[in-house]
Amino acid sequence: MGESGALGWRAGLAALVLGAGACYGLARLARSGGAAAAPRGTSGRGGACERRSDGDLPKSTDSLDANHLQKLIQLLESTDDPLIQEQILVTLSNSAAFSVNQDIIRNLDGLSVIGKMVSDSIPKVKEKALNALNNLSMNVKNQEELKEYIVHVCREIESSPLDSELQLAGLRLLTNMSVTNNYHPMMTRSIPYFFHLLSEGNERTQIQVLKVLVNLSANPAMTRHLLSSQLICHETYLPI
Repeated sequence: MGESGALGWRAGLAALVLGAGACYGLARLARSGGAAAAPRGTSGRGGACERRSDGDLPKSTDSLDANHLQKLIQLLESTDDPLIQEQILVTLSNSAAFSVNQDIIRNLDGLSVIGKMVSDSIPKVKEKALNALNNLSMNVKNQEELKEYIVHVCREIESSPLDSELQLAGLRLLTNMSVTNNYHPMMTRSIPYFFHLLSEGNERTQIQVLKVLVNLSANPAMTRHLLSSQLICHETYLPI
């Protein structure tokens, strides 16, 4: 592809991203909120689960086909511009609110491309990547691939500023990943910090971390960890 062709391809993708971003803004005005359904194929045991915190679902992204999504993923992987990365991640996140796109993005290796963004040094990019992974985690097959990021997400939650959007994005992803018992052991190390957030966080943080703890508490194998972690939390984070 010549230079002019490459520029045209990127311009077309930029228009696609910006167009979806505009619809995203309009959707915020008409959002209805509410909890999402459990991931397809999960046990349905009543665990808390989330899409995005604000429930933004721009309808135009439902029309993105596999070709559009592939080009967005390729552009995300090739660009170093954080503003473009944010816009693409928002578009992919909103696209992933539709179950058919969750499978397409996985089959295009989009999970690993987005997952790499969680290690980005720019908090806003990390936040948007976590939001995208959150919507993508509403799918059992996607969860099987996303499990490798759980420990890193836990570390991000602990190192993020208290009550930050980045911290909340990580907690939302863990909420979905903890709906079933499969990945609870990967979160065990962070349980004391979850109790710390329950005590020190603002209302939004408390509600979000409580959803994670409720999901963990539904697993009898986690009872010992939850009870012992309360003591560890008191001694480590809340000294007398």
